[in-house]
Amino acid sequence: MGSSGPHPVPLAFVFRSRAKEEKAPADQAQVAVSNQPRDPQAPKGRPTPKRSVAQSQRRSVANTPTTRKEAAKRQRDERRAQLEKQRQALASGDERYLPARDKGPVRKFARDFVDSRFAIAEFFLPLAVVILVLSMIRVPQLQNIALLLWLFVIVLIVIDSIGIGFRLKKQLNERFPDTPRKGAVAYALMRTLQMRRLRLPKPQVKRGERP
Repeated sequence: MGSSGPHPVPLAFVFRSRAKEEKAPADQAQVAVSNQPRDPQAPKGRPTPKRSVAQSQRRSVANTPTTRKEAAKRQRDERRAQLEKQRQALASGDERYLPARDKGPVRKFARDFVDSRFAIAEFFLPLAVVILVLSMIRVPQLQNIALLLWLFVIVLIVIDSIGIGFRLKKQLNERFPDTPRKGAVAYALMRTLQMRRLRLPKPQVKRGERP
């Protein structure tokens, strides 16, 4: 009763002070987050995204088709646009939009090699029409001439194609030793069967101009 010993500290005061100290940093963090401007579309409790990120998100949401019909329509439009780019590239020689079979430096060189020369095979269609007309005339002599002329044209085309293929293969081996060249010679020979004005992609070199 009469002793002057230390007074005991209430337990409620100890726990209350610790709770306030632990709660203070969390309250400060919440205030810092709440002070940042929040976009109306941003999820609750998160800071506003950057303008570029928000615009890209809105654009992706807007561009996403909502129905199967819209998705099919978009695919058709993209396919039509791609075909139009390929058509223009076939006329201009733009490598970016050419079909896969025409792309690459090897195929371009093969086209230029053929377009810079005369090939007997490119006159095959006109000669075939002439031979067909002669063979339809009911004159034995003309029919025999048409048959001989047909055989003569075929032999000339074969010999000329062998020469073109041999020279082209040699040029490809020298210019593109480390690039795949499979199918380039056959690709060029098929091009010789077309008349120059009908070839696609359009010729980019003149007659006699070596690539």
